[in-house]
Amino acid sequence: MSLQALETYKDFIDTDEISFSGNNFEIYFEEDDFDSFIDKLQNYDIEYIHPVKEHSWGQRVVRLYDSDKHIIEVGENKKMVCRRFWNSGMTPEKAAVRMDVPVEFVEACMR
Repeated sequence: MSLQALETYKDFIDTDEISFSGNNFEIYFEEDDFDSFIDKLQNYDIEYIHPVKEHSWGQRVVRLYDSDKHIIEVGENKKMVCRRFWNSGMTPEKAAVRMDVPVEFVEACMR
């Protein structure tokens, strides 16, 4: 579960329209195969809060409503972010700077 301050939440979901009527918090999941997950979502009628976006630290996320208007966030597993950066030719040092994590974290993700 994730609790956000109002101003932080506005930044994350790119809106000033925050409703405090039952959809003012979100449940968060991480997905190893983010691309396949996004492809599977195409098979359903989903109300998206925003399409897939990539945060400044490189993690891709999508937010959507469940049928009761609860917010669900699904993010790319950070280990997979490291691997995606590695596969694109980024060095562990550059990935660590981009992700704002120690280089040891990035290296551990590569093992």
